[in-house]
Amino acid sequence: MFDQKTLIDRLVSGMAAGVIDLPRDVVRKLEEARDEETSEAARMQLKAILDNVRLAKEGRLPLCQDTGIHVFFIEAGYDFPYLGDVLKAIPLAVERATREIPLRPNTVDPFTGKNPGNNLGRRMPAMSVELAEGDGATIRILPKGGGSENMSALWMLTPTEGFKGMRRLILEHVQRAGGKPCPPIVLGIGVGGGADIAMKLAKKALLRHLDVANPDGAVAAMEKEILDDLNALGVGPMGVGGRTTALAVHIEYTCRHPATFPTAMVVQCWCDRRAGIEISKDGEVK
Repeated sequence: MFDQKTLIDRLVSGMAAGVIDLPRDVVRKLEEARDEETSEAARMQLKAILDNVRLAKEGRLPLCQDTGIHVFFIEAGYDFPYLGDVLKAIPLAVERATREIPLRPNTVDPFTGKNPGNNLGRRMPAMSVELAEGDGATIRILPKGGGSENMSALWMLTPTEGFKGMRRLILEHVQRAGGKPCPPIVLGIGVGGGADIAMKLAKKALLRHLDVANPDGAVAAMEKEILDDLNALGVGPMGVGGRTTALAVHIEYTCRHPATFPTAMVVQCWCDRRAGIEISKDGEVK
């Protein structure tokens, strides 16, 4: 039987896990980068990052003082009976999580700078709903910090520029960004649709586990090529130089207009935070 209080409890727990417990696949990539690093300065940065991860887990404290703006990706089955309840519960959970975890109040009016102090506000929290086959629902939680978000980009390329143009612009952009997005970074890349669709795909790409490539073999090869090229730039952890500038590159794509080649890039810092919960048609939340 569905119970909104249980859902809110689980959402708060999910948000706590999202900002405190770095996913195991991310920790493993950071450990591999530390073990393979030949630069002493870069190795020190990776060691400090991993110490940060351990201390956050032990102390049950957020990994970073910037707990981000929480984005909720909701995939609900056509026959899922509680979508309205979910949409009502998420703002209540965000307000409670801000007090209890705590989360830094990060939502401010774009023009006045006024902060409501609870991570709510106009069109906040950010929720994206997609319908699919089935009768259950999945809520993916993405806490997105501001420093790495500032390094995101959108390019409206021509079809003749294609992948080569996209790859060139991404490499140039990451080189210029240097240590600003707190590398080693994770890149979400969205291709196709229109400008807005490409940006949404790029952010959604960050939900994928780092060791999961795109199921399309040709696109997976593009991901690997860009990742290898990024790590050859020498930007390195926190911009001090080294072998690892990026932990993963994930591309999501859709069809485009014949006259366009929209390419969006959303940058995530080393603190690649995410969490999720599932709700069954019977109201069980886990």
